[in-house]
Parts: sequence; structure tokens; C-alpha cells
Amino acid sequence: MFVPAKIADWLETHWVAPAYVGWVLMGLAAFFFAAATNTLAGWLYVMSGVLLGLLAIAAILPPRNLSGLEIERQPIRPVSAGEALLIDLTLTNSTRQAKALLQVWDGLPAALAPPQRTAVAAIAPGRSHRWTYEVPTQRRGLYRWQTVALRTAAPLGLFWCRRSQTVSAMATVYPQILPLNQCALVDTAGQDSGQQWHAENAVQLATEGITRSMRPYRWGDSTRLIHWRSSARYGELRVRELEKITAGQQVVIALDTASAWDSEAFEQAVVAAASLYIYALRRGFSTALWTPENKLTRNKLAVLTVLAEILPRNQALTAVPAQPPPLSGLPAAPILWLTPQLKPKGQLPPGSRQICWAAPSGKEIQSAPILWIRSDAALQPQLQAV
Repeated sequence: MFVPAKIADWLETHWVAPAYVGWVLMGLAAFFFAAATNTLAGWLYVMSGVLLGLLAIAAILPPRNLSGLEIERQPIRPVSAGEALLIDLTLTNSTRQAKALLQVWDGLPAALAPPQRTAVAAIAPGRSHRWTYEVPTQRRGLYRWQTVALRTAAPLGLFWCRRSQTVSAMATVYPQILPLNQCALVDTAGQDSGQQWHAENAVQLATEGITRSMRPYRWGDSTRLIHWRSSARYGELRVRELEKITAGQQVVIALDTASAWDSEAFEQAVVAAASLYIYALRRGFSTALWTPENKLTRNKLAVLTVLAEILPRNQALTAVPAQPPPLSGLPAAPILWLTPQLKPKGQLPPGSRQICWAAPSGKEIQSAPILWIRSDAALQPQLQAV
């Protein structure tokens, strides 16, 4: 006998759903009982009663096998697109009876991966079972899911029972970061206007500069760093730790989410924004990300999180509007403007550069410092182009 999938799923999650063998035994019990009522044979009543008793026991035990199990999930470490997420779950048996023959389903969102499952042979009383698995990632994003399902038909295998527990999870997949060796747009940003960023001074350890502190001499330290007066006072060699304060150029990377984007072009733009941000940090620039929704974001993890979940505001539009939306809240410093639609030079701060995902005209190629990106070509060589 077969039942619709929705009914079977409801029975399995709210009570128990008969397995194939369970349906066969239920049919045999009904057959023996019908035959007994016609023939009045006592042994047929006994056979029917035995099967019904076996079915009743088999229906009661699976829910009891799932009771008393607790699930704990470890925080998921953020990764970049292309890397694997490490998922770590722990099942604990808090009862005095062993739990055996279990299936565990982790309900991952469809955009990330299909639901993952594993089988657990047994969990002793008071013991735990750890399940660790990896999920490959292809696309950036913030992925959230809530449930982990436990399923069993133990011990007789006649009825399936499934129960879900709320175990919240959030996986952060940062955009891919390209290992840029050079980028003329970042290196020359702001040179036209001569603007420098002095609000955030970077303090770095160095072999020259201001004395930061004294510490004991270590093998390999330069002898010219020994502070003889302190060494005589403490009775051991003491060396100076020096630091210098640097003020770097400000680079603001602005992602134009207010314009209409092609989906693949926007993904390239997000990868470009993340790669340029990390490249600017490596070069020692004071770097920030600007978006219309979040304005300026400076912290590295905050920037990568914004880029992981950001979407174009009008992504549902299929046609590019004739007039670009007005810009507001832009910083006064030079910016790298990532856009699908070229902005007039006067709309951006002096010294700004544009990275545009569009087909240029002859006049536009010669009118402003613009990097034109082809969506059908590799992104890294285009960003590194001089």
C-alpha cells in the first residue's frame, strides 16, 4: 500500500510512518483477521493478534529512541567563495539508555548545498557523538538555517519516525579575493588632488623612530639598540623597542548598488571591491568601503561581511534607466567608483577613478581615467593592467 508523500511526511514528523515491511505486516494482520472471522479458526486470531502486537511495539519504540537526544552546533568560521565551510555538530545522549541506528539530517539552505545526512550506529548513555563535514562553496552570501532532523526506525525497522530540533546556524561566505600584484588605479588614487589621509595614523614597529618601551636583550637584536643606562640599572642587557607613525593616502572603494546591474557583472564587481580593498590594505593605505546603504565601512571584517550579503538595489530591472540616480553622501576624498553606468566627471570627488562594466564609446575612452571591464574575460589581469 502506498500513501501520498505529503501524508507520509506528516505521519513521520508527527507520529510514525510505516515502512514497506510495516505495510506488508499490516496487510497480513488484516488478512488473518478477515480469514478468522470467516472460518472462526482460533489460530488465525492468534496470528492476527501477534502481528498487531508486534506492530504496536514497533510503532512505540522509534519515538522513544529519539527522545533525550540534544544537538549542539559549533560556530561556523567564515570562508571565502571557493573554500569549504566546516560544519561541526555534537549529539549528546542525556538518558540512561543507549540510542542506536540513527540518521541525522542537517537542513542546509538550497542556495548553499543540498541537506547533508549521516548515520550513527549507537550513542552510549551520557556520551556524545561528533559529526563534522565540509560543504564546498561557490557563491558569496550569508546563509542561515534552523533545523537538524533525527530519523530512526529502530529497533524493528517497521515504522519511521523523524523529529526536528531548532539549532540555528549562520555561515558567512566572503567574496573571492584575487591576489593582485599591482593595481595602478589604487596606487595613483588621489594624486591629482594631492589629498592625504591623516585622521588615522598607523603605528608600526620599526628599527628607527620613537622609543616605545624597554625589553630584555634577545639573540639577534642589534647592539646599537642596547640602552646602556637601563642595562646598568637592571644588571642585564636591555634594548629599545622603536616605533614609527605613518600617515597613508586614503582610498575609498565605492560600489554603485543603485544602478541596474547584470547579475554576473555585479558578482565581478563585488569580487573586484574585495580584492581592491585587501590590496590597498597591504599597500598601507587607509581604506574604506562606501555603499549607498551602509555609507562608509572601515573595519576589514565588517567590509567583507557587507560585501558578502550586498545586492544591487534594483536587480529586478531588466533595462538600464536613461538617467542614473543622483548620488548623495559620497565622501569628499578620492574614490574608486565601481559601476555599470559611467558617471559624469563632476559628480565624483576630484582625483576619483571609475571602473565600469559597460561597453565604452570612442569619446568615453579618452574623456576620463576609466578602467573598462569585460565580463567575459578574466578579472584579475584587467585589474592589474597598467
